[in-house]
Parts: sequence; C-alpha cells; structure tokens
Amino acid sequence: MQGMSERQYAAHAGVSRGAIQKARIAGRLVLFEDCSIDGAGSDARRASLTDPSKQRRSLPQPKLKAVPEEALSAVGETLREQGLAAPIMGGSTTFLQAKTANEVLKAQERRLKLQKLKGELVSLDRAKTLLFRLAREERDAWVNWPGRVAAILSAELGVDTATMHQLLESQVRAHLGELADVRTDFR
Repeated sequence: MQGMSERQYAAHAGVSRGAIQKARIAGRLVLFEDCSIDGAGSDARRASLTDPSKQRRSLPQPKLKAVPEEALSAVGETLREQGLAAPIMGGSTTFLQAKTANEVLKAQERRLKLQKLKGELVSLDRAKTLLFRLAREERDAWVNWPGRVAAILSAELGVDTATMHQLLESQVRAHLGELADVRTDFR
C-alpha cells in the first residue's frame, strides 16, 4: 500500500471517516493506483475545493477586544428580566449568555413590532395627545355638571337653585384644582 487508508487519513485530517468517504465519492481526494489515499495531494485538493467558511482554521485567532462594562451589564439585565442566570458583575460573561441575551432582545423587538402592526402599541407622543384630550373632555364634563344638576338637587332639597349652583360649582372647581396638581411622569 503506497498511501493511507481512509481511517489513517481521517485521523491525519482531523475529520471523521464518514467525511473522508464523502470526500472520496465527491472526488476531493487524490488516490494512488491501489486506491490508497495520497495525503499531501488530498490535503491540497480538499483545501482548494472546500468552501472556505467550512474549513477548519489552524491560524492564530485574532485578539478579541475587551467588552465594555455597560454591554456586560445590559446582558445581565436582559437575562435577569427573563429569569435566567446572569453573570456576576466583574465576572466574565460566557458566549452562551451573551447569545441568549441577544436572542431574547431580538424576540422582544419582534414582539414590539408585531404589537405595533396590530395596533396594540402606540407611540408616546400619540398616547400623550390622547390622554390630554381625554383629560380635557373629563374636565369639561365636570365643569358643566353643576349647571345640569343644580336645578334637580335644589328642587329635591327645597333650596334656592342659584345658591345650589354656586355651591356645587365651587366644590367642583376645588376638586379639579386638586387634580391639576397631580402629574404623570412621561419619561
């Protein structure tokens, strides 16, 4: 036997025997006349015919940049929001934790886009406009209420309508003045 067996070449190339069998069928190996494998020739042919993204690289990996602490804390916060184990601050974040946090964030973003498309989610400016309009309508309804009910209440209680109207109006205005002090925090 001039060359290597499939098993020997698989060990030499660092792949499974099945991968070598597939390479033989695909014509990516150089064979001697006795059907044994020419190691050097097969290495060269496999390197030239194999998709570069699927090749194993024995080249030194470039140095990785340090990840900013803000990014690590964001990963931890995202994982904690989902009830997953978050890295200890000052510790290292594993690739799996970062990938999980990234997938969670992408899923949250997709959910928000879907809610917006369905009309379940509105912009903050639109919400403020709607809230302002609703509050103004509510205020106007309360301001007009004493004029509508003063006559009815004065007839039932047997008091002067004008006095009842003034009394109700002063109470409603005092109450609306208290409500005006309440502010909603829109970040």
